[in-house]
Amino acid sequence: MTKYKQYFKEMLSGNQAIFDDFKKIHDQFALDRMKYQNEFNRQGEAVVEIIHDWEKRLCARMEGGKNGVYSTNLSEKFKDEIKKVYPKIDLVGVKLSFAA
Repeated sequence: MTKYKQYFKEMLSGNQAIFDDFKKIHDQFALDRMKYQNEFNRQGEAVVEIIHDWEKRLCARMEGGKNGVYSTNLSEKFKDEIKKVYPKIDLVGVKLSFAA
């Protein structure tokens, strides 16, 4: 198993309850953004903090020097794994409004 997939699984299993709760609101938000945006953003803040923490752990030793590009690629692969389960994760914190 690749390192980013291993970190992804460890992140989910170590925070199972938080991610399970977020998955429920995430799926509701996908169906009705206006109705669920406040709860999605509230729960999403904690999830995003956990994701950033694990992303830093994954890439921490590769940031400098010749491994900088590899670190960026690794980070993107990690984020892609997250988006497979939570495709709306990038909308955490975004305030939606009715458009005419």
